[in-house]
Amino acid sequence: MSNNPITEKLSSEVQNFAPDLSRYTNDILFKEIWLDEHLDSKTRSIVTLTVLAVLGNTEQMPFHLKTAYENGVTTTELSALCTHLAFYIGWPQAMALLNKIVHTD
Repeated sequence: MSNNPITEKLSSEVQNFAPDLSRYTNDILFKEIWLDEHLDSKTRSIVTLTVLAVLGNTEQMPFHLKTAYENGVTTTELSALCTHLAFYIGWPQAMALLNKIVHTD
């Protein structure tokens, strides 16, 4: 199994303000964790979107939705994910994810 690399384009302001966090994001999170082959990229994307929905973190959703599509997650799977999550995490969080899916290019 080969996982897809993720490239985060942190702004120069963020990189300058928090260089260690920027490095950890790129070198540890996106190179070590996301490329670890114990979970495939598609599963990681679904899990990440689930956690973002649970936490109500809509700011990071567009980036991870784009990544999910690149990792092979389909719109049908995302629709099913929102429906499934509504029963476990609540309608507002599931609808927040659904709204990001529908309104993210």
